[in-house]
Amino acid sequence: MIDANMSIIITFAIYLLCMIGVGCIFYQKTEKLSDYILGGRKLNSWVTSLSAQASDMSGWLLIGLPGAAYATGIGAAWIAVGLAIGTYFNWKFVAKRLRKYTQIAGNAITLPDYFENRFRDNSKVLRVVSAIFILIFFLIYTASGFVAGARLFNTVFGVEYVWALATGAFVIILYTFLGGFKAVCWTDFFQGLLMLVAIVIVPLASMQSLGGVGVTFDKLRSIDPTLLNIFSAGGGEMLTAIGIISSLAWGLGYFGQPHILVRFMAIRSADQVKKARWIAMVWVTITLAAAVLVGIVGRVYLTEFVQQETVFMVMVSEIFPAVIAGVLLSAILAAVMSTADSQLLVTASAIAEDFYKPFFKKDATDGELVWVSRITVIIVAIIAFIFAINPESTVFGLVSYAWAGFGAAFGPTIILSLFWKRMTRNGALAGIISGGLTALIWMPLKGGLFDLYEIVPGFIVSLIAIVVFSRIGKAPTDEMITEFDSVNGEEE
Repeated sequence: MIDANMSIIITFAIYLLCMIGVGCIFYQKTEKLSDYILGGRKLNSWVTSLSAQASDMSGWLLIGLPGAAYATGIGAAWIAVGLAIGTYFNWKFVAKRLRKYTQIAGNAITLPDYFENRFRDNSKVLRVVSAIFILIFFLIYTASGFVAGARLFNTVFGVEYVWALATGAFVIILYTFLGGFKAVCWTDFFQGLLMLVAIVIVPLASMQSLGGVGVTFDKLRSIDPTLLNIFSAGGGEMLTAIGIISSLAWGLGYFGQPHILVRFMAIRSADQVKKARWIAMVWVTITLAAAVLVGIVGRVYLTEFVQQETVFMVMVSEIFPAVIAGVLLSAILAAVMSTADSQLLVTASAIAEDFYKPFFKKDATDGELVWVSRITVIIVAIIAFIFAINPESTVFGLVSYAWAGFGAAFGPTIILSLFWKRMTRNGALAGIISGGLTALIWMPLKGGLFDLYEIVPGFIVSLIAIVVFSRIGKAPTDEMITEFDSVNGEEE
């Protein structure tokens, strides 16, 4: 256990107070639901890109991925490669078109809102089904963030797991409750910068202390040469084709993540997407490579084997003085907060905009909907807290399940809704339900083909369902076709 000291405690306290301060600032500027949910569509390229990537990576970047590399070696890089490819294609093909389409389609501010407007679904079924799947998978995803925060406080300060869990959850709830989307995005911007610095400096400093890059990798080969084999699964086993496909398939998840897609909807204009894309790609390439490096270098630097999801924290504590360690460890909290806050906000928007307003009070004012969203933040966080209360939960496991669920349920629906004019309401509904359920059912099944990451069968089933049900039903109306054609889908 890392010895807690006053320097680290003060650093953490200052950081947390700054994040809460941002929430208080934007509390005064939040009047409309669109302000709370999308920030009035006024984000610039830098804030959009770093906010999207910080909320994407979460505590998984500093805890889950280094832990996987620490346990299995450089074979964990297959996941990083898949994520980097998925990031690029999502920004390249989805971001600009989604920004334009959501504004044209009734100025939609949530994904369920967009689906309903895009397919002229007056029955509200598509909106409700979408919101239900958002709620299910975000409960799991938010729980992963709370677990990561608990790991941090438990490892650094020796706080009992449940109290560590409660501390991290309280701060996340507080500034999300107060500030809404702008607070979340601006804190994510600074947290993204902090995450970048922390994940890069730790492996570089550790290799320097070991005698340089060459010496470090020579020692790795002497410990276990398979750690540097890209096809090794660790423990003397080799990766199978299913294992490699499953790792690369993480990239498919990007197309269906509501907390990332909402950033595309909120950027100031579609013209700023190209700049944001390159900022995002530089950030994600560096951080993913560094995260894998942390794990494999940790096998040399740490003389005693540690619990794999604490490797980054233990290395920071052993390499740096207390004050610097406090700053770098704050990056974990930054990573956790940058994703959990986004997930809480998207879930809150789904409840307020997609349940409360259409079914309980159609004439609800913006001020009332903002408060419904804020109350939802608290309720959802409490449920996620209950999910996360098991100390045996792993960040990697929870994230992979939620990531697959979103990717399978919404990924194909988003892509085809933007690029296939023949798609219909029934196709969208079939795609969301079939993809989401396939991911939920597939994961508990193990052995043989069922070892394949659930996002792959879920994505395929969803694509097939969309095409089949769109073809056998009524064709889109002329109004829908005209709207589709009005969206300028030309890429730079």
